This record gives sequence, structure tokens and C-alpha cells, in this order.
Amino acid sequence: MDTAPRHDIYAFIHKGLRAFMSHTLVRLGRVDVNDRAELAEVSEEVRALLALCRDHVHSENTFVHPAIAARSAGRTAAFEREHAGHEREIDALEALVAELPGSAAALRRLYLALSVFVAENFEHMQREETELNAALWATHTDDEIRAVEARIVASHQPEEMQVVLRWMLPHLAPEERAQMLGGMRAAAPAPVFEGTLALIRPLLGGRDWRKLASALGL
Repeated sequence: MDTAPRHDIYAFIHKGLRAFMSHTLVRLGRVDVNDRAELAEVSEEVRALLALCRDHVHSENTFVHPAIAARSAGRTAAFEREHAGHEREIDALEALVAELPGSAAALRRLYLALSVFVAENFEHMQREETELNAALWATHTDDEIRAVEARIVASHQPEEMQVVLRWMLPHLAPEERAQMLGGMRAAAPAPVFEGTLALIRPLLGGRDWRKLASALGL
């Protein structure tokens, strides 16, 4: 007999991170090093990605890992070591961005280093979605997992959440997108919900927007 799927604290944010990482890496690979305006724009995008990655590591270390460790001691140790490595890599990548202006060699170093960072994070996120979800599901109810998630959201400023939503919502499956926005409409003030719709509408194709509008009865 099929059972209802458990609440997945990682799935949606990881889709957003994968999309942002992939987009930024591809854009960095095709940037014109001699176009200073384009180079400055892409540099800011890399910095924004790195800032989001740093914040994501902090959120997991602060909220998710302690919840798991409290009921399954030692389960997060390997992931915490990897997170410390990611933070060192973010520092190194930020230093490479600072070297960029006018240097093709610096651009290549950054592109290759970001490639490795993205590859490592893709593998890391897959293990979180399997190994750490299994630990959460074995020790926590869905309501308890949602409470952890709510504490993460509450710890962020509105402008930080805008970045998250900008990369997450357009890259969810239609049912996931409708589920998330339906929950937001029920729980958040109307201007927050309406602002989120305004944020993502230009980022959705016509078909995805029609599916969302139909699901939400807009």
C-alpha cells in the first residue's frame, strides 16, 4: 500500500540552489572578459550565489543538524566537516572574484574552481536528501520538521527570502509551486503573497503561469 510522502525539508531549497549554481556557472563560462559591464554584472551574480550558499550552510548548521543530532548522535558529523570545507571554498571563490577585472587567467581560475564547488555541492545535496532525510524521518514527525523549517524562514530578512524565492519557485514542478504558494497565501499577509507572485511571474513561461493561476484560482 502506498504511504503519504514525508515532509522534505531539503527538496525545494535544493532545487533553487541547483538552478542558481547551474545558471551562474554557465554564465561565467561565456562571459566576455573584455566587456567590463558584463563582467561586473556576472561578478555580482557569483557573489550573490556565494552569499546564498554561505547562508544555507549556516541555516543547516544552526537549525537542521542540531535537531538531528539531538535524537541521532553523530549522524551529522561528516556533513558538518563538509560544510566547514564549503565555507573555506566560498572564501577562496570570493577572493578569486576580486581578481577578475580584465584578467582572462583569473576568469579561468574562477570558472574551474566554481565548477568543482558546484560538483561537490550537487553530490553533497543528494546525500542530504537521502541520508539526512532518513535520519529526520526516523526521529521526527512532519510537524516537527515543519517547525524546524519555520525557524529557518523566521531567521531571514525579507530581502534574503526574495533571493531564495526568486531561484526556488520558478524551478519547482507545477504542483510543488502551487503547494508552496498556496501555503504562503494562507499564512502570510496578502502583500507578501502578491509581491511574490509579481516577483516570479516574469520568470515563468506562459504554460507554467497558466498552471499556477489555475491551481490557485487566480
